[in-house]
Amino acid sequence: MYSLYFDPGLGAMILQAIIAAVAGVILFSKNVMYKIKTLLGLIKHDDQELFDDINVDDSKSENKTDSDH
Repeated sequence: MYSLYFDPGLGAMILQAIIAAVAGVILFSKNVMYKIKTLLGLIKHDDQELFDDINVDDSKSENKTDSDH
């Protein structure tokens, strides 16, 4: 019978590899599901600019002409 010795460093490395694998699968599957939903048309993209609905009036300093200085 062979007995294996796992020191704390090896145990931590194995635990880190398991956690990294789980995180990788979760992130990869989210990306794949987003692409599939986009391909099937379940997610609609807004073609509008992000700040189209904000109306900002020009301030007086921006409206000055060369003769106003």
